[in-house]
Amino acid sequence: MIATRTLRRARILIVGCGDIGLRCVAQLQARRGRPRIFALTRRPEQTGTLRAAGAVPVAGDLDVRARLARLAGLASVVLHLAPPAKDGDDDLRTRRLIAALKARRRSPARPAQSRPSNRTAGGAPAHAPRSAMSPVSARALRPKALSIVPERTRRAARAHPAGRPTLVYASTTGVYGDCGGARIDETHPARPANARAKRRVAAERQLRRATARGALKAIIARIPGIYAANRLPLARLERRTPALVERDDVYTCHIHADDLAAILLRLATHGRPARVVHASDDSELKMGDYFDRVADAFGLARAPRIGREQAERELDPTLLSFMRESRRLANARLKRELGMRLRYPDVDAFLRTLPPHP
Repeated sequence: MIATRTLRRARILIVGCGDIGLRCVAQLQARRGRPRIFALTRRPEQTGTLRAAGAVPVAGDLDVRARLARLAGLASVVLHLAPPAKDGDDDLRTRRLIAALKARRRSPARPAQSRPSNRTAGGAPAHAPRSAMSPVSARALRPKALSIVPERTRRAARAHPAGRPTLVYASTTGVYGDCGGARIDETHPARPANARAKRRVAAERQLRRATARGALKAIIARIPGIYAANRLPLARLERRTPALVERDDVYTCHIHADDLAAILLRLATHGRPARVVHASDDSELKMGDYFDRVADAFGLARAPRIGREQAERELDPTLLSFMRESRRLANARLKRELGMRLRYPDVDAFLRTLPPHP
């Protein structure tokens, strides 16, 4: 009975099981009838952490296609949280993952059939023709495999046919490029301004094409800046890294890590095929204002402000790339289609939960 219940449990594969992936595992573990969770990892030292969290480690590497063969048919839901590689305009990791998921698993070799005997179990010749068998005897010889499969299990199999898993992809709102501070929804065209965002757009296109071919059902979450107690810009504030003055500053969008994990899991059950959803809260803050709020909450000095021309000369190019893009995200689709109610509707709601600092 225990083995049967285990086989009926849903199976979820997390690809790129870092901080957000582990939060997904924790939320799944808290559910009734919790699924069996697998986590792809290429680092042996991570297996202990994954097992302790409640996931089964699966050795594999998105950069080596031969190491992904075991993923075929492993799970009906895949959370693709792994970033692209750090070079090129294409996302070869997503390409390899799609190929691995749609590959057919080799069925085990059928055992050689023994030569039929012409004698019955009792030793008497079996000369009786098939038509002479009693109805009861004929029924007894029929296969019973279908009769022992519950209807709800057959329905689940039809909902998730082998080789067509549901895949939720963690993309980025960086695919939009600079929008000049405009409020945009998911229909806004993607205009990536750097190679990092171009690789994300390439991954989204691959997943849409795979969905159109029927290889899988992909849903895309475009994610803004992620924050949590362990993901705040405290080190930046302590280093006194400058922010832009008000007139040059850019709008940034945010989502709490726990809310993001809940959104990804919700998309797996309620997302529409090839649909894009903004995984964003209601915040509409400029970058410097966000830093000021965090500094005030922790009793730190606010970041100094400089103009854009000075920032272009003095700041790290990666940091500057975020300071060149300004946009506000509409999240009506998140609320209307998924019925999401965020635990932290905005950054201030989270900061109010922190203990006061002197």
